[in-house]
Amino acid sequence: MRNDKENLIVQLSIEFALEIIDYCELLEEARKFIVARQLLKSGTSIGANIHEAQNAESLDDFIHKMKIAAKEADETKYWLTLCELSKKYPSSNELKERLQSIINILSKIISTSKSNH
Repeated sequence: MRNDKENLIVQLSIEFALEIIDYCELLEEARKFIVARQLLKSGTSIGANIHEAQNAESLDDFIHKMKIAAKEADETKYWLTLCELSKKYPSSNELKERLQSIINILSKIISTSKSNH
């Protein structure tokens, strides 16, 4: 199922993961270790699952992996919301906006894949 042409969601997930890494480093500098670890895990897992989906064994497998990526994106949104609402955390608004774009694209990919099934 692998397709090596340029893939928007793959590229966005890499860019987002790199931004999450930078943001988590800021959190660690501010000694916000627990949230930093949780956010780092979920925020980078989005792209890992999207990448894994590129080598899916079937359409069902592809949909399943993309759904996992969507769940990780939802968890990431939760952690970013906590950061946003806490007065002692650096702003995460730009990350949340980028994440929402990824969530929207994942939703479209999943729904289109299901309808093609």
